[in-house]
Amino acid sequence: MAASTGEITVDAVSTPATGEEKCFARGFPAMYTDSPACIFMKRYRQSAILDLVSREAICSQDALGRQLRKRGFHATQATISRDIKELQLVKRASDGAYERPGVTEGARGLADAALRRAIVEYLRRVDLVQQLLVLRTDPGLAQPLALAIDNADLPEVVGTVAGDDTILVITRHARAGREVTRLFEGWAMDDRAYPRRS
Repeated sequence: MAASTGEITVDAVSTPATGEEKCFARGFPAMYTDSPACIFMKRYRQSAILDLVSREAICSQDALGRQLRKRGFHATQATISRDIKELQLVKRASDGAYERPGVTEGARGLADAALRRAIVEYLRRVDLVQQLLVLRTDPGLAQPLALAIDNADLPEVVGTVAGDDTILVITRHARAGREVTRLFEGWAMDDRAYPRRS
């Protein structure tokens, strides 16, 4: 995979003997896996893997590699295997698809229901700027709403930062930000607790 850092393009390759991933800047000496560019690229690729397995039933490393290539990642099988191990992905008994450990349909459903209740009870306003959502609550109620968002483990959401009455929700990209905004506003409006803005 190639990643651009400033004006330098970085490639990730696996050495044939060990499968160890190293990064090389085109036209520059080798940069090893602890370089900032390689660490960023690895985290970005692993974030994409988590997003893919949360959205689709992916049952093999080959299938995961194909989906990664569609997103612009060209990782070797050794790299994908290492990513799966580091992310501690497991296979579902029902269909053999990869998933994060401890994720079950029942637990996911309970977390989604808890999030919906928290949205209805605590959310007062949503403002969207690119991939960032700013949620407003009444004083002292940002923390329980942020906790409900974190526990729901939405694939579009990277994380939250909560204060007293304000939550910053970081999503993976602008489209994900729009999707989460529609979801939250829809839940709140359905309960008539969130007035529609003109």
